[in-house]
Amino acid sequence: MADALEAIRILNFALDAIEQRQQVIANNVANEATPGFTASVVTFEGSLAHALATGGTASAQILPEALAPGADGNNVSLAAELSLESATNLENQSVANSITGELTLLQTAIEG
Repeated sequence: MADALEAIRILNFALDAIEQRQQVIANNVANEATPGFTASVVTFEGSLAHALATGGTASAQILPEALAPGADGNNVSLAAELSLESATNLENQSVANSITGELTLLQTAIEG
C-alpha cells in the first residue's frame, strides 16, 4: 500500500508541474506580440527522474526559453508553443490515467 501511495504522490507532483507548464505556455502565447518579451519553459522531468533514482525530492523550474529573439526582442515561437501544448496535454492525460489506475488499485485492495 505504501508503494501505491508513493506512486500517487509522485504522479501528483507530475500533474502539478504539468499544470504549471500549461500556465507558462498560455502566458507565452498571450505575449507573442509583446516587444522584448522572453518566453519561459518549465522543466521537471530530469529532476523527477533523479528524485526517483536517489529517493530525493523533485522540483519544477521555470527557465527562459533558449530561442533567439526577433527584431522586436520577443522570442515567442507560436508554432513551438502550440506543439508543446499538444505534448503537454497528452502528458496530462497520461498522468491522470495513471492516478486513476493507482486509486482503483487501492480501492480494490481496501475492498478485498
